[in-house]
Amino acid sequence: MTISQGEVSARTYWIGYQTIVIKEVTRILRIWAQTLIPPAITMTLYFVIFGQLIGRRIGEMGGMDYMDFIVPGLIMLSVITNSYGNITSSFFGAKFGRHVEELLISPLPPILILAGYVTGAVFRSLFVGVLVFGVAAFFSDISIHNWPVTLAVVVLTAVVFALGGFINAIFAQKFDDIAIIPTFVLQPLTYLGGVFFSVDLLPGFWQNVALANPILYMVNAFRYGMLGVTDVPIAIAFAIIVVFALVLGSICLTLLHRGTGMRT
Repeated sequence: MTISQGEVSARTYWIGYQTIVIKEVTRILRIWAQTLIPPAITMTLYFVIFGQLIGRRIGEMGGMDYMDFIVPGLIMLSVITNSYGNITSSFFGAKFGRHVEELLISPLPPILILAGYVTGAVFRSLFVGVLVFGVAAFFSDISIHNWPVTLAVVVLTAVVFALGGFINAIFAQKFDDIAIIPTFVLQPLTYLGGVFFSVDLLPGFWQNVALANPILYMVNAFRYGMLGVTDVPIAIAFAIIVVFALVLGSICLTLLHRGTGMRT
C-alpha cells in the first residue's frame, strides 16, 4: 500500500504541531514552581484581602456577595496574565537561543507553528484557571450558570492574549522588552476591566471610557457564564473577543511569513 504525498504532508504537519505542544507543556510542568504555583498564591492573597477583608465592608456588588462577584474576575485575571506571559517568555526564549530558526526553515507552515505555541499558552492559562477556581471554592460557594459560555469565553480569551503575547515576543529584542506591555498596558487595562467592580458604579464619562476597554467585555462575559450577571450585552462581548482573535491571528501569521524580528 502506497502513501500519497498529501498523507505524508498531513502526518509531517501533525507530528510537527505535536512536537511544539509537547515541548511547551513539558516546559510548563518542568518549572511548575514558577509557572503554576505563584499565580495560585497571588490569587489566594487577592481572595483574602479583597474578598474577605475589604469585601465585608463593601457587602454586595451587582446584587450579590462581593466575594462571589470577584471570583470570575480573578480567574480571568490569572488566565489573561498567564496566557500572555507564557508565550512571550517561551517564544522569545526560542529567539534568544536561536533555535527558532530551525522552525522557520522546517516544512511546518506558520499557522501550525503559531498554533503550537498558542496551544501551550492556553494549556498553562487553563491549568492556572482551574487552580484558582479550586482556591475560590474555599472562599465562596461558586457554581456555573452556563457551562458552554464559560468554557468558550475562557478559551477564546486565552487565545486572544496568547496571540498578543506572540506579537510582543516577535518584536522584543531583549528580555526587558517582554515586560513593557504587561506592565504599562495589560495590567492597567486588566485592573480597570471590571475585575473588582461593576461598571454601573462609574460616573457617565468613566463608564464610556471603561466600555472602550476590551477586557471589560471578556470579564463580564465570563461573569455571565459563571454567575448569570453581566454589565454588557453577551452577544457584543463574544463578537469583540472573536474579532480580536481573528485580527491578532492574522497579524501573527503575517509577521511569521515575513520572518519579522527573527532573521538577522
